[in-house]
Amino acid sequence: MDKSSTSPKSFPSVQTIVLAEIVWAVLALLFFLLFSVPLPGQERPLWYSIGTTAFEEIAYFAAAWFCFRNWRSPQIVSGRNVWLCIGSGMLFYFLGNLLFFYWETILGQEADVSPGDFFYILTYIFLIVGILLAVASRRLNLELWQWGVVAVIAAISIVIAWFVSSPVSGSIEQSLLVQPVAAQTAPATKPTAKPTAKPTAKPAASKASPKATPSVKATPATPAASPSAPPIAVPAPAAVEKMSPQAAPGNQNAPVSAAEQKAPPPEWVLALEETLKPFKPYVNGYYIVCDVLLLIIATTLLLAFWGGRFAQSWRMIAAAAFSLYIADIWFKYTTTHLTNYQSGGFLEVFWVFSGVLFGIGAALEYDLSSRARSRTGGRRRASS
Repeated sequence: MDKSSTSPKSFPSVQTIVLAEIVWAVLALLFFLLFSVPLPGQERPLWYSIGTTAFEEIAYFAAAWFCFRNWRSPQIVSGRNVWLCIGSGMLFYFLGNLLFFYWETILGQEADVSPGDFFYILTYIFLIVGILLAVASRRLNLELWQWGVVAVIAAISIVIAWFVSSPVSGSIEQSLLVQPVAAQTAPATKPTAKPTAKPTAKPAASKASPKATPSVKATPATPAASPSAPPIAVPAPAAVEKMSPQAAPGNQNAPVSAAEQKAPPPEWVLALEETLKPFKPYVNGYYIVCDVLLLIIATTLLLAFWGGRFAQSWRMIAAAAFSLYIADIWFKYTTTHLTNYQSGGFLEVFWVFSGVLFGIGAALEYDLSSRARSRTGGRRRASS
């Protein structure tokens, strides 16, 4: 009776939560490894975008649920407001990712600033505030070499952010991608032009070319049929185009319209994109600054909680912040330095790792806080 009251157990045990989170991260890693590289000349299929979004969304929704569970528990040692802020950040990221998926995959738009960015902005605000509250609740007694590590990490992150955010004109990636295509198309046009020019020059002069058409058409018919040849020649190409639709797609407009059967986006979508477009430099700068701050705070958090009973959970939180930084920097690099980049690259799996690590950290904090309070309660009963 006393044992059950002094050692409260949550429905999913911490071992089950950690194991499920690790399995989810491994499955996401395998998914990205196997399907992140599309076939040559093809784009990533729709099911791949749905799969990557599902891995991220489930990871962040679970992390938000675990963080809000810590916020509602009065036993949390690190403070309930800390987990309220972190959980809100996870929830806002979940909502922003849904809007981003709808905007990019469902609508097929590549906006500079989408409505999902509003929730991403809130994500950074609440994450930074929550981690700062966690650091402020613990006395920072860092040694000199630890402050040196923080300074080095800050300098490296600033240099990386500057390199990523500065666009390069005539980048190497563009030249490497454009030159092979030009090299393949250029020789293809030259040999086709040479054989066509030679047979036309061999038969006769330009005077013979207009005469060749009536001569060919007059052979099967009488001279009286020659005036009827032009109207027969006019519907003939049209009939050929209708009978052979596979030969026409490259030259006619009808097959292009058939290929482009995607419904145009609603007017409000285009109007909203035009309204948000001027905010692109400010939003990009905000993301860069927040990424650097998040990395610096995560490093300080990792060093501050290096030892002690509750160090394990905050190591996971620091690792989650590092993973978020890696994924954000990679996405910023690809959108700045690579042309026609389609989301879903391999390094974007670190977004899934970030959500998984936030969930593991919240679960470990809940378990450690529950055991610590149950031990103190047992000691008080024994002393009384």
